[in-house]
Amino acid sequence: MTTNPPTPAVELDGRAKKSFTRHFPTIARILLGLPLFVFGLNGFLNFIPQPTTPMPEGAVAFAGALMKSGYMMQLIGATLLIVGGLLLANRFVPLALALFAPFIVNSIAFHLFLERTGLPMAAVFLAFELYLAWAYRTAFRPMLTARVTPA
Repeated sequence: MTTNPPTPAVELDGRAKKSFTRHFPTIARILLGLPLFVFGLNGFLNFIPQPTTPMPEGAVAFAGALMKSGYMMQLIGATLLIVGGLLLANRFVPLALALFAPFIVNSIAFHLFLERTGLPMAAVFLAFELYLAWAYRTAFRPMLTARVTPA
């Protein structure tokens, strides 16, 4: 299990005070995990109402194709639910980030090319993903080695 490196203490009035920044990964993990968990649940329970504003034609065609596949929307919902749960539980966080990476890349592309109004929110999710990937970078270091011999 990988943990974050200890934050250096700051001397203040002779007492050691830890920096507030040590809480940033936890805050980012919860702020990313909670909406993913809720959206994942919504994929199965449909409790969030559909938007009333019409989507562009390309976005409707793309979403329709995902629904017609018969499995893709359930897979997306399950992935969001699992990733959100792992992030909230603070378990297997690097794995959760790796599972979420393809989804956020596609989400950015979808909002960049097909439906622009969701781009700011997708950018916020991307920022949390990138920050957490940086915070847990030691867990990703072995995966990013150019040449590895099998065990």
